Amino acid sequence: MPTLDDLSRIAEAPLHTWLGALIVSVIAVLLAVGIHRIGARMAARFARPYPLTSVVLRYIDKPSLFVLVILALEAVWWEAPDTLTFITPLRDAAAIGLIGAITWLSVRSAAAIGEAIIQAHPLDTADNLQARRIHTQARVLARSVMFVIVIVGVGGALMTFPNVRQIGASLLASAGVAGLVAGIAARPVLGNLIAGLQIALSQPIRLDDVVVIQGEWGRIEEITGTYVSVRLWDQRRLIVPLQWFIENPFSNWTRSSSQIIGTVFLYVDYRMPLAPLREELARIVEDAPEWDRRVQVLQVTDGTERSMQLRALVSSLDSGLNWDLRCRVREGLLDFIQKHYPQYLPRARAEVSAELETGKGAPLDWVPRGTQTPAGSTAAHTEADPVASRAGRAPAADVPQPVKEKV
Repeated sequence: MPTLDDLSRIAEAPLHTWLGALIVSVIAVLLAVGIHRIGARMAARFARPYPLTSVVLRYIDKPSLFVLVILALEAVWWEAPDTLTFITPLRDAAAIGLIGAITWLSVRSAAAIGEAIIQAHPLDTADNLQARRIHTQARVLARSVMFVIVIVGVGGALMTFPNVRQIGASLLASAGVAGLVAGIAARPVLGNLIAGLQIALSQPIRLDDVVVIQGEWGRIEEITGTYVSVRLWDQRRLIVPLQWFIENPFSNWTRSSSQIIGTVFLYVDYRMPLAPLREELARIVEDAPEWDRRVQVLQVTDGTERSMQLRALVSSLDSGLNWDLRCRVREGLLDFIQKHYPQYLPRARAEVSAELETGKGAPLDWVPRGTQTPAGSTAAHTEADPVASRAGRAPAADVPQPVKEKV
């Protein structure tokens, strides 16, 4: 009866040549693929009633296949004798490949969990504040975890090389200097990573938030591990580093609620009656689908030497609707004034008074015809005097001369 040692020798016998090792490797790969397919079908059948679990299985399908294949190859190559040509480099390559496959599987698992959480909280609801909060946390935290996994995976792959381990030991001997240099070099990366964690936890911004950044109005479209993409109103994209939101002030119009109050300014004459305008404002907003029936008021907020300033306040459920409502109110009030009170639109006033004396000389061309009189004796009669330059200088004989008193 064959013993375990006999079976082990029989299994190792084909591995003493490259042809046998290749055949065994192909068999091991086919076996790993078969196990993966069977396991994937069984897992998909069990997860069919659970959509979120199906999302995770879809994300980790290919990475798990690569992990099983590399594990099968590594098991075969580690059983091969050391005397086989090029077996040592193949073992090292398999080790690095296994670390890479596990890193890929871990990254996809983190992304799958984040995507499953996002799909469980859709944004197409009337009040999606809670959903946007969860979306932001899931995306930012998942990407932060993926970044850390990649760093650990790359470090693990590099540590498989003996020379790299020696370099690491020498760096640890001077840990203070190395830590200082690494901290300075990695400051932007680490700063954005920490800023991403702060944004995910404290949430000064969330996905689909309406923000105003340095005078630009837009919505938060994407939050990555290093920057935030803001979709502006004219379909441009404003790319802002994550750390900027932690260090600089900005306006968030949907921080706690999407409801907003908008303003409409008008300038009319002081004689304009306000009661008809208030009635017209009430009629306009009642017919407007953008109004949420919370706020509508018309007030005089300022006055200048030419006109008075009117401010209308109107409210809506979000900023997009409020913009349309403000345009509707502005157009409606202007149309109402033009039709019913056109004489009270802003106009410039000027009052001209001139004390004129009877005398010789041409009449002033800027005084109305009914009141024109000869220029008085107060004219400067110089080239710089605009009145004198238009009317012409008086003759020298007409200029009064001082009387000399005889002694």
